[in-house]
Amino acid sequence: MRSDWDELPRETREAIEDRTGPISDVQPASAGIHADIASTVHAACGTTFVKAARKLPDKDGSEVRSLRREATITPCVPEFAPRFLWQIEAGGWLVLGFEYVGGRHADYAPGSPDLAVLAKTVHQLQNTACPDVVEMRVERRWGAVADDVSTIAGDFLLHTDLNPANILLTSDDRAYVVDWGFTSRGAPWVEIGQIIPWLIRAGHTPAEAEEWACRFPTWTAADPAAIDLYADLSAERWLRHSAANPTSQVPQYVTIAQRWADYRRSL
Repeated sequence: MRSDWDELPRETREAIEDRTGPISDVQPASAGIHADIASTVHAACGTTFVKAARKLPDKDGSEVRSLRREATITPCVPEFAPRFLWQIEAGGWLVLGFEYVGGRHADYAPGSPDLAVLAKTVHQLQNTACPDVVEMRVERRWGAVADDVSTIAGDFLLHTDLNPANILLTSDDRAYVVDWGFTSRGAPWVEIGQIIPWLIRAGHTPAEAEEWACRFPTWTAADPAAIDLYADLSAERWLRHSAANPTSQVPQYVTIAQRWADYRRSL
């Protein structure tokens, strides 16, 4: 659950204002879950997007680890990401400041022109060398679901979470990709496999979502059995997540992932 800006200790807020100048307004982000605070901050030095997470006494929690990865990776992908401006640790919090991008979230609904923008972005990502600083391997995130996930391993750059909220489209037709905290190395087709459930959620049938995916050579060249396994693992992973978080909105994603897995079995 997101925290309110006023929950930040005075020491942390003062350290932020050392970077931004006196703050006049704070607007919480409407999307995203991988930080305790994510807000647009209006201040004397301009507008900044700020993400923050509480530090634990003895080790970094998942939110802090995600922000540390984001601070490391974002400067390496300037063709996609808003500029990373600063990082502070004060009052028991890790805080990152980013260039503010005034844009709207992408629309993945059938017929949306944003689907072409998404495709262009994915093509660019798939032709971008994976920076050396990317250490997480995508198979590590799936190892708890199956004994052998070697078919998703690789050394391609994967954002891994290109949901509509993480694609910002500006009025001058530029697309920005945000939230790089789970960037990984892996097989290139896995990026597209991560997008398919978002297309289904936006109104595509599984067949339509896979038809969209077929524009990517990395997808059409992938072993169908590997994709089948990946779809099954996606459904199982969401099912386990739902069991551990019964009061969240996770169950809808279980249904979506299962629809895709069932479609793959019907082929």
